[in-house]
Amino acid sequence: MKEITLEELSKWNKESYELIDIRDDGLTAYGMMPDALHIDSEEIIGKNCSKINEINPDKKLVFYCQVGRKTHGLEEEESLRNRDCYSLEGGYISYLRSLSENVTLREERQHKAEESIRKKFHKQLFTPFAKACKTYQLINEGDNIAVCISGGKDSMLMAKLFQEIQRHRKVNFSLTFLVMDPGYNKENRALIESNAKTLGIPVTIFESSIFDSVDNIEKSPCYICARMRRGYLYSKAKELGCNKIALGHHYDDVIETILMGMLHGAQIQTMMPKLHSTNFEGMELIRPLYLIRESDIIAWRDYNELHFLQCACHFTDTCTTCHEDGTTSSKRLETKKLIAELKKDNPYVESNIFKSVENVILDTVIEYKKDGVRHNFLDEY
Repeated sequence: MKEITLEELSKWNKESYELIDIRDDGLTAYGMMPDALHIDSEEIIGKNCSKINEINPDKKLVFYCQVGRKTHGLEEEESLRNRDCYSLEGGYISYLRSLSENVTLREERQHKAEESIRKKFHKQLFTPFAKACKTYQLINEGDNIAVCISGGKDSMLMAKLFQEIQRHRKVNFSLTFLVMDPGYNKENRALIESNAKTLGIPVTIFESSIFDSVDNIEKSPCYICARMRRGYLYSKAKELGCNKIALGHHYDDVIETILMGMLHGAQIQTMMPKLHSTNFEGMELIRPLYLIRESDIIAWRDYNELHFLQCACHFTDTCTTCHEDGTTSSKRLETKKLIAELKKDNPYVESNIFKSVENVILDTVIEYKKDGVRHNFLDEY
């Protein structure tokens, strides 16, 4: 299939071609190019696609995927025979990168993003961020915090909130914005860099070979990948003189983890707001987004027209099967839907799940573990 760049496409008459997004629903829900028509590649490959047949045969067809790989070879499909087809070079990622190349626009977007944190989303974002930092004592005098940025919406917002709270100067602490490249393809890494530049986040990038290491692991590769990534982050942060690493898990991650532990792990546990590292002496992990709702993060992202990585796993163009803590998105999505369903009858269900691990009544617990030691109610009955 012939390739076409964004620059070349911009010179065409918009009435002369149809722009087609062939990514799956999970990715298109995260954002599409303006005026694009969504036709999942599964509807085209090996089939006579009715949606393609409905498009004016005189129009050129310009296909795009995530990074420009999946579109190649489509022209041999039955629906595309005798059609003038093109593949957008660099795919959707190239479009996102183009948005941050205009310096004036970049400065405007940074100002808008910061201003929205101070005003429009102050109550939803900055207030719970500051509350979590105070309630759980996440920031202390003299801290050097490694703000770990994966490239997604949560970690990018976390970086901006840290910059904002540092402006208040109530506590003296320093920040290192740390990005680990575990083997990203060049398009995904470039997107992280351009987003950081757009938002005014001075990132420090280091490389590892984690993706190559887990390439051939069949059982729980996402879990192992997540564990390895955290170890590398601890190690690099300590090397840079940091005493803490900050991760971007939010309120919804917490309640989903509690429920998933019961439903899938037969245990009651939570995602802690902070914890000491067992393998890196003197290091601590903190989660300052602990009280922030995911819907508010999404609202901030969309209001500022920001486009972040959903996942940069190299097993697919963008992996939609894993999560930051190594759990599969199918289990998380299932849990999200369950909570949403329960909320229809009980609007307090989310806060009740969250507070349940703050109100554990040990007198009614049959058995619990503390420091690896099991305690049974019969021990003191």
